[in-house]
Amino acid sequence: MTVSYTLEVANARFGGFSRLLFRWRGSIYRLLYKEFLVFCGVYLFFSLIYRFTLTPNQQDLFERVALYCDRFTNTNFIPVLFVLGFYVTLAFNRWWGQYTSFPLPDDLMMVVSGNVHGGDERGRLLRRTLMRYANLSSVLILRSISTRVRKRFPTLEHIVEAGFMTTQELNKFESLHSDFNKYWMPLTWFTNLASRAREEGRVRDDIALRLLMDELNKYRAKCSLLFHYDWISIPLVYTQVVTIAVYSFFAFCVIGRQFLNPAKGYSDHKIDMYVPVFTLMQFFFYTGWLKVGELIINPFGEDDDDFETNQLIDRNIQVSMLAVDDMYQNLAPIVKDKYWKQRHFSVPYTVSTAAETLRPAFQGSTFDMRVSTEDLEIHQQTDAPKQYLRQGCHTGSLPCLLDESTFLNREDEVHEANGTNRKSQDKAVFKVSVEHH
Repeated sequence: MTVSYTLEVANARFGGFSRLLFRWRGSIYRLLYKEFLVFCGVYLFFSLIYRFTLTPNQQDLFERVALYCDRFTNTNFIPVLFVLGFYVTLAFNRWWGQYTSFPLPDDLMMVVSGNVHGGDERGRLLRRTLMRYANLSSVLILRSISTRVRKRFPTLEHIVEAGFMTTQELNKFESLHSDFNKYWMPLTWFTNLASRAREEGRVRDDIALRLLMDELNKYRAKCSLLFHYDWISIPLVYTQVVTIAVYSFFAFCVIGRQFLNPAKGYSDHKIDMYVPVFTLMQFFFYTGWLKVGELIINPFGEDDDDFETNQLIDRNIQVSMLAVDDMYQNLAPIVKDKYWKQRHFSVPYTVSTAAETLRPAFQGSTFDMRVSTEDLEIHQQTDAPKQYLRQGCHTGSLPCLLDESTFLNREDEVHEANGTNRKSQDKAVFKVSVEHH
């Protein structure tokens, strides 16, 4: 069952996350303790062999091997951080994509309830059968990818016994031979039954039928996407590279992180201890990171944090049948709301939340900004002539400034010249037309 701790971290407080460290179910301790004990046992075995069993010559050889291994574990010879970080990011994106691709019938059941009409037994039968076909398709696809659902419905007869399929539908399902997964077959029944409902007038127009088909295609696309997530995994070579990198790194640490005899003066071996604290912490972090990737790479198993597919199936069939059957045209009387006669009203608070009413509403980040007296003064324009930027007032190409009066006089001169030219042109045209006549 999925471990949820959302309520416990709703408010940030002292020790909030620390309390989560003592949980066992769904924790990293439960996921990692076996590997951790194996690593501690192997490290202790070599430590005891080195200290109490080997001869002085053999100890010298072991120490040279340990220094050689330690040189590679303390450098970037094995890029554990890089390969682990990229792998876990890729696995998390895949995990979230599978979650968002889970086929939920909510949108489809709303469209069926609002567009397949009829309060009689025939209308009720059509709506319930349409939603049963949709849920049957999701059960078939989840049965193909989830171990929990497969254990719940090991054969198609168990699906018939659960009420998702009738015996006649099972015979039709098995009579169609195909080498591929036939989860799409109930959705085809859905489309045919919706077309029949349109012919009977239960679906009143083609727009409503098109809306049904659009929502069904979205539902089918999610079922198909889940199937392809199960079919196409993260490339095996990358998973092998990450696993080999982590385990080979700590295989070298078993020898290279041994505490050598301080009397021999080896560099960085001034203290003799039996428990490698920081090496154990490094093992916990790196191997725990790898375990996170293993946990979320396929969330349709039976781990603590895997998806609750069986409960989702129960929820989907119950909610969809309630929406298209009990809730069909089941409306409360339409009455005036409580604040019908009030233009301005406020919704009441409880005693524990009444203090929130004293907080001012957000008006914008600059609403309470302090301004100086200069910002409040209004600037009045003087009667000095304005200057305009004019091009070509001199022989050069640089622009020059002209006063407003000069600019207006020149504009008037241009208008008068244009008017004189237009009058002379009109007289010439009139003279030519008179001579012509």
